[in-house]
Amino acid sequence: MAVSLLTHADCVLHEMGLHHPESPERLKAVLDALDASGFGGELAEGEAPEASAEALARVHDEAHLELVRERAPETDYAYLDPDTSMNAKSLSASLRAAGAVVRATDLVLGGEATRAFCAVRPPGHHATPARAMGFCIFNNVAVGAANALERHGLERVAILDFDVHHGNGTEDAFTGDGRVLFCSTFQHPYYPFCGADSRAPNLVNVPLPAMTGSEGFRHAVERHWLPALERFEPQLVMVSAGFDAHREDPLAHLQLGDDDYEWVTARIVEVADRFAQGRVVSTLEGGYNTRALARSVVRHVRVLAG
Repeated sequence: MAVSLLTHADCVLHEMGLHHPESPERLKAVLDALDASGFGGELAEGEAPEASAEALARVHDEAHLELVRERAPETDYAYLDPDTSMNAKSLSASLRAAGAVVRATDLVLGGEATRAFCAVRPPGHHATPARAMGFCIFNNVAVGAANALERHGLERVAILDFDVHHGNGTEDAFTGDGRVLFCSTFQHPYYPFCGADSRAPNLVNVPLPAMTGSEGFRHAVERHWLPALERFEPQLVMVSAGFDAHREDPLAHLQLGDDDYEWVTARIVEVADRFAQGRVVSTLEGGYNTRALARSVVRHVRVLAG
């Protein structure tokens, strides 16, 4: 099964300063690993377009969109929050990152692909409708999900987030929206210090204490995510694919390994095969040890490719 791979050179040129953990080396490592993986014809690479103003406005407030455009610098850096800045290529990279997920949903829902992986940055799941934060400028997965709902008319979209940090922006975008089931595992207490007390019926948040490993993570998915997905019967499964819960990652304290990402992707594919005609759209979020990130992405995409 061919997997559509969406990326763009500007996503590598976006950077936020020397020694920033969300560096261009992350995406370079991912693309190099996919190129060397031997997938061959299993990956159909396409160029990520820029997200349209209409697509972004389905999720983000106009004031936020105007601020990002106004702050975009021609030289040096402009800060959107203490952790999130822009250089001369960041606006394009952010538009391409969101546009990749929109294009991926179009391909999958239009029957041109069954699954897609968006190898993009900046990540997106912390960006709320009203603000950039946590390395994220636009909420890529939320913009893609809104495209599936509003443009393609889907009634049930699941968003699964296994990044080590809670996808607070995605939660903010869809809390109480019965068309979206948002499932998240995350270290708690940890940045962005929320999610554990969320109670909306369309949210399945599973906080995990520091040092949780494979057993605890897999139990969370099997006990909480899978029954909720069974009840929801999604027509499309979307993934905020962050790999920073890996035991080798420097920014967090969970203890997952390469095998766990292969395992959870297999569970996701099983759900998609059962309810969603196999349709999965995945987009890169965190992961800050480039070697562990590259290995884990290869495992993830290999399962998506069947």
